[in-house]
Amino acid sequence: MTLKTLRVSGNLDHAFTVSVSAGNHVIRMDQPQNAAGLDLGPTPLELILAAVAGCFGTIGRFIAHQRKFELRGMHFEIEADYDPDGLLGRREDVRPGFQALRVKVQMDCDLSREEQQAVLADIERRCPLADNLLHGTDLLTTLV
Repeated sequence: MTLKTLRVSGNLDHAFTVSVSAGNHVIRMDQPQNAAGLDLGPTPLELILAAVAGCFGTIGRFIAHQRKFELRGMHFEIEADYDPDGLLGRREDVRPGFQALRVKVQMDCDLSREEQQAVLADIERRCPLADNLLHGTDLLTTLV
């Protein structure tokens, strides 16, 4: 199969504001005012949580279509824990990333709880973002 390549481009604007062009959309990330930001958008870490919800919902819709059941909607509650000392460089022994990611999902459909659990397991297995979070992806950075 042929690989698909996604591309975005972004700029650090004022203070901590980062604007990213993704297709026909602009995503603005920032930090809260109490963290020296302008609070012009969600933080990058919040966007990861939002992206998990988006990925789960999209894959859920694919699965419902493929298995021919009506998925009227889904609701997500997502939390993640991290230690700011890692990303702020205060401690070398602390991971900067999430320590845990908790995803609570409600499905509006006519499947039994067991069937919904099987769908949820399939969503997690097929979600590219979950795959990246669970299995890691090579990160290749280049200074240009």
